[in-house]
Amino acid sequence: MTGTVIKSTGSWYSVRIDETSDVLQCRIVGKFRLDDIPLTNPVAVGDRVEVEPTQPGEGMIKQILPRRNYVVRQSPRRKHDLHLLAANIDQAVLIVTVVHPNLKPGFIDRFLLMTEPHEIPVTIVFNKGDLYDDDDVATFFAIKEIYEKIGYPVLATSVVERKGLEAFAAVLKDKTTLLSGQSGVGKSSLVNAIQPQLQLRTGELSDYSGKGQHTTTFAEMLELDFGGYLIDTPGIKMLSFNNKDAQNVSHSYREFFALSEHCKFGASCLHRNEPGCAVRAAVKSGDVSELRYHNYIGILENVEDQNYWERWKEF
Repeated sequence: MTGTVIKSTGSWYSVRIDETSDVLQCRIVGKFRLDDIPLTNPVAVGDRVEVEPTQPGEGMIKQILPRRNYVVRQSPRRKHDLHLLAANIDQAVLIVTVVHPNLKPGFIDRFLLMTEPHEIPVTIVFNKGDLYDDDDVATFFAIKEIYEKIGYPVLATSVVERKGLEAFAAVLKDKTTLLSGQSGVGKSSLVNAIQPQLQLRTGELSDYSGKGQHTTTFAEMLELDFGGYLIDTPGIKMLSFNNKDAQNVSHSYREFFALSEHCKFGASCLHRNEPGCAVRAAVKSGDVSELRYHNYIGILENVEDQNYWERWKEF
């Protein structure tokens, strides 16, 4: 029997069977790996799998069918391992907000490092627009211009004011979408606003830290009554990359990669101090975002520092 993984709680996987739409609660048989990379969760929501029933309502996952794409991040708990967020998606939607909680510098670019290698389309949604003052609105429009210029659609939403909800639903319609974002950005409230029957649990920001609290504790695929599926994931507090090197980061900045053919050293240019770098020239002329470039340099340093200690951890 074949089916789709629609929920993962760590040890059990809910699999919707193709022929009947019945859902089996399944465990896995043996060890599955992703390109010989250690994973904290070998099976992801969205995976197509072969299962064998074991008793009424339960089964075993025997095989993972080839993935069309996947999104993977460094495990927040086991820094040497990776965590699969989702597989076989049509697009991703990243929920952020300028304030409450404040947008982390570089967070958007760090998320795009996970989707760009598989050419997964991403829409960026700025939520909680009702809380923005004039400076926050100016920040939103500045960021919107940066990302729309390089091909990432940007929306503004407010659940309180019921603004942008139709546009948000239109993005999701008839697609399988990975929904992600910082903890506390109102992701669950936004989904509830367009699909009240889902009744996702919502939470408040911590009064002590001002940071979001996890309200989604596991990944789950949710069916939309207007067509399509959402893969809802726990809020992200931080993003690190033990699976990237400097070249991976460079090639995942799409406007940098497009310009690299004009660099003296071509695609091998890291756009830092190399002579004849077209990207640095474009930053200087204003054709490439200075904000994106500074984020890139910071991520590059983080990746190199982390990978340096990874290489020497045995000594």
